[in-house]
Amino acid sequence: MSSEHRWQRALVLVGIVALAFNLRPAAVSVGPLLDEISAGLHMNGVETSLLTALPVVSFASIGALAPRLAALMGLHRLAFGSLLCVVAGLAGRSQVHDPLVFLVLSFVSLAGMAAANVLLPSLVKLHFPDRVGAVTALYSTSLAFGLTAASTLSVPIAQRGSGTDWRAGLFVWALTALVAAVPWIGLLRGEHRTHAQAGPIRGAQVARTRLGWAMAVFFGLQSLQAYSIFGWFAELYRDNGFSAHTAGLLLGVITGITIPLSWVIPQLTARLHHPSGLLTALMACYLVGYVGLLVAPHSGAWVWAAIVGTGSCTFPFVLTLIGLRAHTPAGTAALSGFTQSVGYLIAIVGPFGVGLIHDATGGWTVPLLVLLALCVPQYAAGLAASRPRRLEDELPGARAAVEHELNGSA
Repeated sequence: MSSEHRWQRALVLVGIVALAFNLRPAAVSVGPLLDEISAGLHMNGVETSLLTALPVVSFASIGALAPRLAALMGLHRLAFGSLLCVVAGLAGRSQVHDPLVFLVLSFVSLAGMAAANVLLPSLVKLHFPDRVGAVTALYSTSLAFGLTAASTLSVPIAQRGSGTDWRAGLFVWALTALVAAVPWIGLLRGEHRTHAQAGPIRGAQVARTRLGWAMAVFFGLQSLQAYSIFGWFAELYRDNGFSAHTAGLLLGVITGITIPLSWVIPQLTARLHHPSGLLTALMACYLVGYVGLLVAPHSGAWVWAAIVGTGSCTFPFVLTLIGLRAHTPAGTAALSGFTQSVGYLIAIVGPFGVGLIHDATGGWTVPLLVLLALCVPQYAAGLAASRPRRLEDELPGARAAVEHELNGSA
C-alpha cells in the first residue's frame, strides 16, 4: 500500500468518524428543549408534533435520493455537501422567530443528516471492505457520542446564563458540524476513486427482494422506536416529576449506554454467522424497559433508561447488517438507500403518532403500550434480516456486475 493511499484511508477514517458524530444532534437536541422551543416560537400542537416527526420525514425523503446523488456528485462531495447543509440549517434555525421558517431550516439540517446516513455504509464498504465490523463499530460509537452529547448538554448550554436560552442550546451543534467538514475538503481531490460505488443496482431492484423488505421493515420499526424516544421521553420524564435538566440527563442515560455497546455490537454482529441470539437479547431490553416505565416511571426511571438504551442498540446492529448483506459497495449503496428511505417512511408514524396519542389520552400509558406492541413485528423482521445471505444473490441479473466489480478490485 502506497503512503498516499494510506494517507487517504486515514483521512477517510477521520472524516467518517467526524461525520458520524454529527448525524444526530439536529434531531435529539430538540427533545430536552421542546417546551421552551414551542413556547418561544408560539407553536401549536400540530407544529410541535411535526417538529418531533421531522427527522424521520427528512430521512425518508432525502434518503431515497442519496444513492442517485452519490452517483451524480461522488461520495466525498456528497458527504461534504451534507455537512454544509447541517451547518446552515442548524445555525439558521437558532436565529429565526417564525415557526414555519424554523421547521424549514430544521428540514435542511436533517436532510444533510439523511444523505450522510445512507452514505456511511457505502463509504465503509468502499474504503474498508475487509474491516466492515470494526469500522462500523468505530463510527457507531462516534454517532453514539454525538447523540449523547446533544441529548445531555443542550439544556446545560441553554441554561448557562439567567433563564433558558434554547437558541444557544441548538446553535452549538452547528459548530461541531463545521469542524467535521474540514477532513472532507482534503478528500475532494480523490473523488474519481469513489464513482464505481454508484453501481448498476437500483432501489426498484432491491424492492423485489425479501432481504430488502426485511431490512427496511426492521430498520423502520427500530427507527420508529428510537425517534419516539428522542422526541418524547424527555417530556415523559418531565411529566413524571423530573426537572428539564434531569429529564435531559435521563435521556442521556438512554443514549449514553449506547456508546460502549456501539463499539461491541457491530463487531459481534460481524463475527456471528447468524446473529439472532444477539437480536433476541436486545429486543428483550425494550420489553423490560417499557414495562418498567409503565409500572414505576419515577422510582425506577434511571434503571429503565439504561435498559431501554440497550434495546435501542438495534441501530448499530442493523447498520452492520447493511454492510454485511451485500457483496459490493454498489450493492451496499442500493441496500442502504432502500432500507433507510422505506424504513424512515415507516418510522414517520412513530413520533407524530406518539404525540397525538398522548394528546388524546392525556398520559403516557397508551403510547408506551403501542411502542411495546410494535416490538413484535420489529423482532420478526429482524430475525428475517439476520439470516445469512447477500442482496446480489437474490438478484440474478446482478451477478455478472458483482463478479466484474469484485474482479476489478482484486
